[in-house]
Amino acid sequence: MTATTATTGASSPPRAGLSKLPSLTGLRFFAALLVFCFHITLSNSPIPPNDPINPFADQELGSFLEMLVSKAGYVGVSFFFVLSGFLLAWSYKPGEQTTRFWRRRLLKIFPNHLVMWVLSMILFAAAINTPTGIISNLFLVNSFFPDGAVYVAVNPPSWTLNSELLFYMLFPLIMIPLRRIPGNRLWVWAWVMVGAMIAVQLVTTYLIPATPVSPLTPVSVTQFWFGYIFPPSRLFEFILGSILAMIVLDKRWIPLKMWQALLICVAGYALAMVVPFVYSFNVATIIPIAAIICTVAAGDIAGRKTFLASPVMVWLGNISFGFYLCQGVVIFYGRILLGDQVYDTPMALLVITGFFVATLLGGWALYALVEKPVMDRWARPRPKGAVPATEQPEPVAAP
Repeated sequence: MTATTATTGASSPPRAGLSKLPSLTGLRFFAALLVFCFHITLSNSPIPPNDPINPFADQELGSFLEMLVSKAGYVGVSFFFVLSGFLLAWSYKPGEQTTRFWRRRLLKIFPNHLVMWVLSMILFAAAINTPTGIISNLFLVNSFFPDGAVYVAVNPPSWTLNSELLFYMLFPLIMIPLRRIPGNRLWVWAWVMVGAMIAVQLVTTYLIPATPVSPLTPVSVTQFWFGYIFPPSRLFEFILGSILAMIVLDKRWIPLKMWQALLICVAGYALAMVVPFVYSFNVATIIPIAAIICTVAAGDIAGRKTFLASPVMVWLGNISFGFYLCQGVVIFYGRILLGDQVYDTPMALLVITGFFVATLLGGWALYALVEKPVMDRWARPRPKGAVPATEQPEPVAAP
């Protein structure tokens, strides 16, 4: 790319294999861990009988920890949506058959989802969910329903896969206009996406019915659905991620140091704690999320060795999708098995550690026994008689 085309021409489309991003893989685990911390401290389970998840007998400590990580789940989900767009745009191959792209993405999310759907149905979901919730979750369309009992049906964390599925279906179309954006206009369109996220929450606040108020959140069930769950409302984070990938590839990213990006993340989280509730879903933290993703990616491009790129962190990043999906069974169903018991602080910490280890093992099992074998075998069609070659790892986007 010449200096002239970088300044005035259309931005060059990302190319597959341009650079591996192992540090981003490692970073994914911390995003999934944020969601785990959010779930394990909840006062109310999202599945009936909606008993507390938080295991601390010390109510003051339990309430403090719940407050401390009350925005962590929102940050983790938003991170994954932005990362999805970033990684797919990063590895985008102009001219690739759309059906081949869809095939890979469907194989990425559905096998793990189906395993956890069946397990959830066997353990608890069949007895507490409506037919609408069960069937719609099976096909990953349940978060299009504004009914709280439907959009978290069967395996509650899987609602995010509804959004991911929509992103995947639209991505080949999204890249058509994005590739035509001149390099010197990429930042403008990135800010347009941020503005669109603000607009979504303005609609949530002023145009979506605010009553009846949800017993689980300070807004109505419909407002929570539209501002947080409804897949089209989350599309702008995905598009922003794609634009950010083009900004990094076009060498237009701000040269932040890692400590500066982390400081921005802390400031964004603090802001999320004080803004009106619906703005904590993504608006307050979207700039920090963009900063950390792009800074880590830029470090990988520059060849900087980081803790995030270590073999242990890359392994944790690889199993993070399974780790995320297992939480609904391990945490929510596990607390049902334990009853409504609470524990003194040392025992409560031990219980949380047990849930973490169980979720980690479940995530590893999904990756090793389901996700990786499926992707290795069927993600890319091979010519007849061809010897399987070592392939570029498939970008992992889903949480």
